[in-house]
Amino acid sequence: MSNRRMDNPQGVSIGQAAALFGLAPSTLRWWESQRVLPEPPRVNGRRVYTETELRRIGLAYLCCVVGAMPLEQTSVVTSGSRNRHWQSTVQRQAGLIQEKIERLQSAHEYLLHLLQCPDDDIVRQCPDLDDELMSHTPRRRIATEGLVAAAQSISHGAQGQPQRDENDSLRDENALASGRCVVCMEPFAQQARGRRRTYCSRACQQRQYRRNAHR
Repeated sequence: MSNRRMDNPQGVSIGQAAALFGLAPSTLRWWESQRVLPEPPRVNGRRVYTETELRRIGLAYLCCVVGAMPLEQTSVVTSGSRNRHWQSTVQRQAGLIQEKIERLQSAHEYLLHLLQCPDDDIVRQCPDLDDELMSHTPRRRIATEGLVAAAQSISHGAQGQPQRDENDSLRDENALASGRCVVCMEPFAQQARGRRRTYCSRACQQRQYRRNAHR
C-alpha cells in the first residue's frame, strides 16, 4: 500500500475531490457503486484521488450533469476505452438530446404563434384552431369535419369492446400514469408498484440536490 500523505499535491481526499465539481462525497461513492468510477487507491483506509481520478470524475460530471446521460451509459464513457461501443453510446445519447431539442423548439414556436393570435376568445373565434388541432394532436387520425363527429366515430369504432365505467377508467389511468421530472420537466413512465418517482434520472436527482444545497 502506498504511504502517500493526504496533503500530498498528487492526491486529495474524497471531500476535496467532490468539492472541486460541486458534488457531495456521497455522489462519488454512489458513482463508484454503479461502476461509473473505479474505486481509487486508499491511504490509511481513506480514498486518495490523483490527477487521473479527478479527470475521470470530471468526465463523469460532464456526461451525467451536462450531457444528461444515465449512469449505465456514463460508465461506458468513463471506462476510458474509446471503442465502437463507446462511440455508439455517446451517439445514442446525442440523438436523444437532439429529439428533445426538436420537441422543445416545436413547443417554443407554437407558443410564440399562440401569442400572436388576435382573437379575444381563441376557443370560439380563432379560425386557425381547427388546422392546428389537425397538425399537432391525434385528432388528425380521424378524417371527419367537426370535433363532435370525430369523437362519435371513435365511440362507434369501439363498439363490441368491453366498456368500463368512469371510476374504473380513473383507476386504470392512475395505475399507469406518467410522471414529469421536477427538474427537466421531461415525461417518464411511473411504475405500477412501489414508491412514486420524482426524477427521470439520477442526473436530475443530483441537480436538485445541488440546488437545495446552494439555497
